[in-house]
Amino acid sequence: MYFKYLLLCLILFSININAQILEPKKNFRAADSLLKEPSFSVHKDNYFLTGVPINTDITRDNADVKYQVSFKLRLKSKPLWGGFFPYLMYTQKAFWDIYASSKPFSELNFNPGVAIVRPFYLKGGRLTYGTISLEHESNGRDSIYSRTWNMLAFSLKSQISPRWIVGIRGWIPIVDKEDNPELTKYVGYGEASATYKIQPGRWSADILFRKGSGLINYGSLQTQVNWRPYKNENYYLTLQWFVGYTESLIDYQEHKSMLRLGFTIKPENMGIF
Repeated sequence: MYFKYLLLCLILFSININAQILEPKKNFRAADSLLKEPSFSVHKDNYFLTGVPINTDITRDNADVKYQVSFKLRLKSKPLWGGFFPYLMYTQKAFWDIYASSKPFSELNFNPGVAIVRPFYLKGGRLTYGTISLEHESNGRDSIYSRTWNMLAFSLKSQISPRWIVGIRGWIPIVDKEDNPELTKYVGYGEASATYKIQPGRWSADILFRKGSGLINYGSLQTQVNWRPYKNENYYLTLQWFVGYTESLIDYQEHKSMLRLGFTIKPENMGIF
């Protein structure tokens, strides 16, 4: 447990001492990477995907639609003390049983938050974002169906080459253990991500790995391949595979393996985490 919190402290410490490893002449251009975006912009991927399980028989009740709406708002065009830019963020993920007879929504997950983002260049000209965020995630329900937790998160995301973007993110979870027994065991304490531009402007691949607190159990892996049919349009045809836990909050203890296909709108730039 102490190792996990030490890792989070090291991430935060690395953000605070970045002035020692930066190339000073590039600081202004690093800030421009955020400022060239509109103040209101795409945060995480916005997508509409439909799919089926690949670890059990397919029925009208387990095939579904998953979609996500995510945006962020930069609150100031000038940085705060320390070069940080403040943001408001909101992400909503829905699971729609569109193939069932009454077509109900089985789950809605809400994820608002606030963040401060420090853009900088590592030696070698690698654009990097250091982010500290405070977030809430819940399904907006009560009694035995309530699922909710909060986190204080720290992340680093860097474009390490023209084709590769990598990120690492850790958090301190704040969970109501009476309503959500063992939720921390499943959401874990961190995740790692990577994007590879197979053919820049056309093809890309994403991977997101979240580690649960168990030694080999829990956690999740999400991979996807994206094809951009038109270079001047910011939407993609996406094939996504999710395997593991906590795809939705309501059944975080259930292991899933889902293959989905649909459309995705991605952030124009690297994304803050």
